[in-house]
Amino acid sequence: MSAGLAAGRLSVTEGVASPPQPTTMSPLPSSTGSVQIQQFYDKGLAHASYIIRSGRYMAIIDPARDPQPYYDFADEHDASIVAIIETHPHADFVSSHLEIAEETDATIYCSKLVKALYPHQPFDDGDRITLGTVELHALNTPGHSPDSISILLIDELGQTRAVFTGDTLFVGDVGRPDLREEEAVGGHKREELAGLLYQSTRQKLMTLPPTTRVYPAHGPGSLCGKTTSTDLDSSIGKELKTNYALQPMSQEEFIKVLLEDQPFVPKYFGHDVVLNRLGAQPFEDSVRAVPRVHSASELVPSTLIIDTRPAAQFRAGHLPGAINLMDGGKFETWLGSIVGPKEKFYLLADTQIALDAVIRKAAKIGYETNIAGALLTPAQLPANSPDLDVARVRERPEDFTIVDIRNRAETQQPIFPEALKIPLPELRERAYEVPTDKPILVHCAGGYRSAAGSSILQVALPQAEVFDLGEAVTEFQSQAVH
Repeated sequence: MSAGLAAGRLSVTEGVASPPQPTTMSPLPSSTGSVQIQQFYDKGLAHASYIIRSGRYMAIIDPARDPQPYYDFADEHDASIVAIIETHPHADFVSSHLEIAEETDATIYCSKLVKALYPHQPFDDGDRITLGTVELHALNTPGHSPDSISILLIDELGQTRAVFTGDTLFVGDVGRPDLREEEAVGGHKREELAGLLYQSTRQKLMTLPPTTRVYPAHGPGSLCGKTTSTDLDSSIGKELKTNYALQPMSQEEFIKVLLEDQPFVPKYFGHDVVLNRLGAQPFEDSVRAVPRVHSASELVPSTLIIDTRPAAQFRAGHLPGAINLMDGGKFETWLGSIVGPKEKFYLLADTQIALDAVIRKAAKIGYETNIAGALLTPAQLPANSPDLDVARVRERPEDFTIVDIRNRAETQQPIFPEALKIPLPELRERAYEVPTDKPILVHCAGGYRSAAGSSILQVALPQAEVFDLGEAVTEFQSQAVH
C-alpha cells in the first residue's frame, strides 16, 4: 500500500494543537524526507489525535468529530490528506474518519476485526503504508478492545521512531478492558480482554526500542483509563520504568490489578462504538440540523430539559423539570453520563454563542440527533431553588439527608460519614432511594456535579426540599481531613 512519495530534509517536530502549537525535537539522522508529528488535543474529552506529515502527504490518526483543524493544517502546509487510521472504534467520542475520507478521497485504514461498515482498507500485522519517505506499520494490540491496533512510524533507515498506541498504552496506564461486554459491542468479557492486553504489552509494545516515542489517544481525565499521567507523550523506555501496568507480574496479577478501581462507564460509550463502526454524518451538517425553538411554549411536555447556565442563575429561576448541567470543561462527558443515548432532550443557554457551543459539544459524542430543540433562556423563569443556610449544615448536619454523588473511588474519603452514596451517573435511576422525611442536601467534590445532582432530585422528588451544597463543600472537605 502506497500513500505517496516526497523528498527533502528529514526532521521530526511534535506539539499539541488546539490550534497547532508545534515544538521541535532532535532531527532524525537522514538527508531526505520531511516528517512532522502534530498532536491535536481536546481537553474536554482528554482526546489526542495526530497528523503525520511527510513532505506534501499527510496521515491522520484517530481524528475528532470536527475535521476542520486537520483541513486547516493541510492548507497551511500545502499537503494532501491521503490516509486516515482508526486504532479502534472509539467509545468516548465520535470520529470524523468517514467525513474526511468522503471530502478528500483519502483511504481509511483499520483492523479487519473491526468489521467496519464504511469503505476501508484492512490494516493488521504485516500491513504497511508508505507515506513520503517513511512507513507506517500496523501492529495488532488487542486488549482495550478486541480490534485495537497500534501504528509504528519507521524511518527510511528502517528504525522505529514512534508508536501511536490508541487506547492500548497511555502515559502511566493502559486502556481499560471492560467497555466491550454488552452484546451490542461484541459481548467480550473484561477478563478475556485484560489477558489479551497483557500479551499485547509484553509481546509487542514492550519489545520496541526504548527510544521509541509513545503517542496515545488519551491524556489525563479520560475515562478510558484510571491513572493516566499529565504528560501527553512519553517513550517506551520511560513507560517501562514508571508505568504500573508494565512492571514484572504474572498475567493473573495483571488482570487483577487492571480491573481494580476502574472508573464508571458513561451511558453513551456503547452507542459511540456502534456509531464509529458505521461512520458518522458530517459534523457541520449535523450541527446545523439541530432544531431551534423560539419559545418555551413550544416544548413537548415531559421531554428532558438540559439547562447549561451557571448554577447561581439556575437557582434564581429555571423551567420546571430542568436539569442544571453547566457548560464547562467536561460538559460532554457528563451529558453522556446522565442522559441515555436514545433519550431526547432540549438544550438551553443564555446566548446564541453559548447555545452553539453546547450543541457542538453534544455532537462530539454523537448526541446532536438527541436534541429535540435548542433555545435561549426565556425571559420568564418561574421555578427556583431554595437558598441553603450553610451555617445550619455546619452546626446540625443531622438535620439533612445528605447525598454524596461523587464517584465510588472518591467516596472512600467521606466528607459526611452518614451520607447516602449514589454516583451522579446513577442518580436519575436511583432517586427513589433517597428518603424525603428531611431536607435533602446534595454534594460532590467542588460544586459542578452537585448542581446537576440537586436539580435531578428536585425533578424526581417534587415534594421534597432539595439543597445544593455547591462550592461550600470545600469547607467541609478540609474539616474531614482534620
